[in-house]
Amino acid sequence: MVKFYLSVIILGCSLLFSHLALGQTQKETQFISIFNGRNLDGWDGDTAYWRVEDSALTGEVKPKNLLQHNSFIIWRGGMPADFELKGQFKISAQGNSGINYRSEELKNIPYALRGYQADIDGQNWYTGQNYEERKRTTLAFIGQKTTVYTCMEQFSLEALHKLVRNNAWTCVTPTASLGSAASLTASLLPDQWHNFHLIVRGNRILHYINGKLMSDVTDNDTVNSSSQGFIGMQVHVGPAMKVQFKQLLLKMY
Repeated sequence: MVKFYLSVIILGCSLLFSHLALGQTQKETQFISIFNGRNLDGWDGDTAYWRVEDSALTGEVKPKNLLQHNSFIIWRGGMPADFELKGQFKISAQGNSGINYRSEELKNIPYALRGYQADIDGQNWYTGQNYEERKRTTLAFIGQKTTVYTCMEQFSLEALHKLVRNNAWTCVTPTASLGSAASLTASLLPDQWHNFHLIVRGNRILHYINGKLMSDVTDNDTVNSSSQGFIGMQVHVGPAMKVQFKQLLLKMY
């Protein structure tokens, strides 16, 4: 009888732990929608440039209201650290945009962010690369796997600018090729919807477009790397343009 009750207790504990483990797994694998497709609730940006159109988060710069500086619509639902973000984007042929994350908000410029960016443009010069807005600039070009290393003792914009060459950070070691830029961007036509998927965990940052890994960064820079921050969508200084985002899903770890 004692053996019977002991077996029942062991079985019950096993089922309990299995249920808890399953619940934890389900919690970790749950994506949440961060854009409702109806209005800008939860987002903060300049409504001269941002609106909802056709159920998409839409940024548009017109000839009569060209930008003086890059402008973002910022998600106010949190400052994710480790996460996955996926969704769809569509950009005009002359468009220049990007998805910022782990970013800080600048105090002296409205709707401006400094931080990591999954770059997007209509000509596919940059789409999928890892570009750090207002900071280290390019950390990995399209088709690059890189490791970023520390080369500053402390942060200062003056010292930072001295380590940028041709709009790229110099304290970077390319470690592998993911494919040619031409092959990775061949299917990325303007004014069509494309899928993106960002995986950001620890110091590893992966940018996927239409299922293809476009850039892979391991950021070992202890001075300049960022572990959490805002998510924001960009409209860029330059000619008239339009960019749209929809089905935005976020999973935080």
